[in-house]
Amino acid sequence: MPWKGIVGKNFTATEFDAYCHSLQWTSWRPSFVVLHNTATPSLAQRPDGLTRQHISNLETYYRDTQKWSAGPHLFIDDRTIWVFTPLTVSGVHSPSWNKVSLGLEMLGNFETESFNSGRGAIVQRNTVAALATLHAVLGIDPATIRLHREDPRTTHACPGKNVSKAAVIREVQELIVVRHHGEHEIAIYE
Repeated sequence: MPWKGIVGKNFTATEFDAYCHSLQWTSWRPSFVVLHNTATPSLAQRPDGLTRQHISNLETYYRDTQKWSAGPHLFIDDRTIWVFTPLTVSGVHSPSWNKVSLGLEMLGNFETESFNSGRGAIVQRNTVAALATLHAVLGIDPATIRLHREDPRTTHACPGKNVSKAAVIREVQELIVVRHHGEHEIAIYE
């Protein structure tokens, strides 16, 4: 299967929200989002987050080494939201769910690194903002969020024991309510 290409752009939460609202979801529409963590690299291994060079290296890895048709849709660190595989096409990230879900990679090893403090908490905040946007734009219930380890064809604990699915879902639901509390009133994490 030919390589689907990458967007290769990074956004703040506000910019990501505007970007997603500009997309046309006509040829493919996901049913849910799957959360992943990069594990390697960890937050400690990327003290300045992900760079354009890292994203370029990931493209080479998925396309040329793995021979995949695409990669995950998003890479999120403590600074920005990177759009990798175009959001309007299926990606490659979870064996059972590639054709029906968006894949969101969070920078960090949340088996050992905190998801609730320090840089991990900022990754979490950016992730919640991106998830709130995606669920609102696509009209998907946040309760459908899945963790990679829930894929029956996955054998590792991704996105790590420090990621609470229930807490993420609750925060996404709360942010959607806050954003849509008043007409066009948007509270977006920066």
